Amino acid sequence: MKNRSRVEELADRLTAGKALTREEYAYLIDHRTPELTHQLAKAAVAVRERIYGRSVFIRGLIEISNYCKNDCFYCGIRCSNDHCDRYRLTPEEVLRCAKEGYELGFRTFVLQGGEDTFLTDDKLCALIRDLKKQFGDCAVTLSLGERSRKSYQRLFDAGADRYLLRHETADPAHYRKLHPETMSPENRMRCLRDLKEIGFQTGCGIMVGSPYQTSSELAEDLAFIRSFRPDMCGIGPFIPHRDTPFGNETPGTAELTCFLLSMIRLIHPAVLLPSTTALATIDPGGREKGLLSGANVVMPNLSPKEIRGKYELYDHKLHEGEESAQGFRALSEKIRSLGLEPAVDRGDIRKEE
Repeated sequence: MKNRSRVEELADRLTAGKALTREEYAYLIDHRTPELTHQLAKAAVAVRERIYGRSVFIRGLIEISNYCKNDCFYCGIRCSNDHCDRYRLTPEEVLRCAKEGYELGFRTFVLQGGEDTFLTDDKLCALIRDLKKQFGDCAVTLSLGERSRKSYQRLFDAGADRYLLRHETADPAHYRKLHPETMSPENRMRCLRDLKEIGFQTGCGIMVGSPYQTSSELAEDLAFIRSFRPDMCGIGPFIPHRDTPFGNETPGTAELTCFLLSMIRLIHPAVLLPSTTALATIDPGGREKGLLSGANVVMPNLSPKEIRGKYELYDHKLHEGEESAQGFRALSEKIRSLGLEPAVDRGDIRKEE
């Protein structure tokens, strides 16, 4: 009864918008129950509706390259994976993908890729300017990893609106267990600070259930999200890839991912919060469960059909059906079946009301 009463007290404080300590976040995670999960999800949906109504924002995802100079231990496109079938889209191919998305009504394009050294600032800036010239009422989001502040500034000046860079974990020791020595948590945080200071709408995020992760690391992530106040926060379950050092590790769960989605919505009410492809991959109803936990963004895949299977960050990544642009109608119907409404405008972050 003592444990239950403390859970109730912490849950009430969280739903009231009060800050919790790291220890208190961890306590809620460790003592979650189906009843608590339902309570937080209901509160998170109410907060989301207060700010965004029933809108679920649709982003068109274009995976522009699966080349990467990094060797992260969890990632299927890591540079040492000789089984990865590499590709790189031409600017013309990217523009065709955007045109298809624009005709479907999409007004945000997310250009995602590995840290491909071929994609210089000059090449990316030219592509961004072409996208802005042809689709001037659209937002351009980049998710291309760590770069210098000068590089980020050039991309912003060329017209990019948003930048997604998952911090993966806010705990430095945990970060080093997931990445090679060539990468550092200090540089990842430097990148996020630079992006925000330059003026990008900035997104961070984590893998839920990654190797070595405990409730203490997750609590550190929640505290970071509360203090950093990202415009977007992408979280999804860790799913192993067969050709990585973590290929035999246990995947994360949809249950904990959805619980954390609700917590993040309550911690940072206005954040744009995707229900990710990884969540839909690990659970057939994962996308819907994410939306019912407080998420309000989905990102169908606009990449050319013939390359979608090559951008395999983890095993069995979904890229057809409702995860594809061609399944947009079915996705829209699924969203409406939840009492929500697909919105294809830019979907910028809103001020808390």
